[in-house]
Amino acid sequence: MTKTSPFGPAMKEPEADYVRPWLYPRQLAAIFHGERYGIVEASTKAGKTVACLVWLVEQAMHGGEGQAFWWVAPVYAQAEIAFRRMKIGLPKEYRVVNETKLTVTLANGAVIWFKSGEKPDTLYGEDVGAAVIDEASRVREEAWHAIRSTLTATQGPVRIIGNVKGRRNWFYHLARRAEGGEPGMRYARLTAMDAVEAGVLNAAEVQDAERALPAAVFRELYLAEASDDGANPFGLDAIAACVTDMSAAAPICWGWDLAKSRDWTVGIALDAEGGVCRLERWQAPWQETIARVREAAGELPALVDATGAGDPVLEALQRGGAGNFAGFKFSATSKQQLMEGLAVAIQRRELRFPDGVLRAELDSFAFEYTRTGVRYAAPEGVHDDCVCALALAWRKAREAEPASGVLGWMMRVLAEQRETSNPKAPEPRGNEGTLAMNDTGADLYAAARQRLGLDARWLCARCGGVIGGSRVTDGVQSWHPECR
Repeated sequence: MTKTSPFGPAMKEPEADYVRPWLYPRQLAAIFHGERYGIVEASTKAGKTVACLVWLVEQAMHGGEGQAFWWVAPVYAQAEIAFRRMKIGLPKEYRVVNETKLTVTLANGAVIWFKSGEKPDTLYGEDVGAAVIDEASRVREEAWHAIRSTLTATQGPVRIIGNVKGRRNWFYHLARRAEGGEPGMRYARLTAMDAVEAGVLNAAEVQDAERALPAAVFRELYLAEASDDGANPFGLDAIAACVTDMSAAAPICWGWDLAKSRDWTVGIALDAEGGVCRLERWQAPWQETIARVREAAGELPALVDATGAGDPVLEALQRGGAGNFAGFKFSATSKQQLMEGLAVAIQRRELRFPDGVLRAELDSFAFEYTRTGVRYAAPEGVHDDCVCALALAWRKAREAEPASGVLGWMMRVLAEQRETSNPKAPEPRGNEGTLAMNDTGADLYAAARQRLGLDARWLCARCGGVIGGSRVTDGVQSWHPECR
């Protein structure tokens, strides 16, 4: 690419062929793509800053005389770091720098500004051709709002990069939206291991950091994994322990969370062992959604979101069907019970699911205490359709055999006791397991509850949810009143 300099008639106009600096493949793919919004969660020293400096220069090279391009950092001192790197990286004859304003003017007259996001109100007003938000997890959300407004007239692209820093910040939530497939967005993660594999970071240095730093800090700074800040009802470690390949077994039931446009319709099927074996996700008109749900579920039992617009969809699914579609209406109380049942299943590793959008939604899901109780939901702007579909599928699987969870705990304890006392004893067949449980009765049930840490809580034998208020009980098992 040949560029001439309009820096003044007294200057000789330089000409050169531009060659992009070398970037390793994952670094290149994370930043250079066709989507308008690029969100990159990256470890320290993984190359995100260098790649974005190159990207911003190339964007500015296609700009016009006086057009602005922005690099915004949390504070002025961090903006200076990027400014110095760009000043060193560009040959003197092809740029003019202003040390006071922190600007770099290219040969075509485009101006790259290095700014602080400390005072968001000062960022409004300009028409910006393209922007980079650096260390975004430490930038105020109001600054992001202002930067987005400056890209409106130009329809300019933006790259948003940074280390992860917990889960309660706008950057983390925006990354989950991008990871979930939001239109116009591209998500990428760059870790220290990627940089080591590419030869730009020393493996021994990463290992030394792992020894020196607390585990949660190391995971955030070097593996780009957000720490668990206590707001997730499932537990990040418990979620990670359930991640595996998609099951190839046959499904036994479905859970369906319905949506038309902004959110996603999601269907999740479970196999007999609690493994996710099908995951369907789309946005479509209701008639198309009805047809696709029918085709996917066939005659298998399915629990369907019947809240709001989902009610007539459920009625359409039930008309002329095999009687396999049942509805579930979401309310603050019913959602709490549903999610508490899912949390217990995940913490007990009774579910298995693949990595990807489902795991991302589970990771970002949160609860908060309100004056009316506990509220379970995804953070604002982040989807929870997959979480709801999984919870519905799990509840449907439990409904297939009431109290199956409690009986399962008892059977596992009985099997372990039998293995300990007589390792060669044959497995029970037919109804022998039930007879054996009847023989042990309440003692075995109490032992199972104690081992599972449930001494202070009751679990509903039908849906698996925690019973926090009134309950129905036969002296051994308990149910939510509405589940009995």
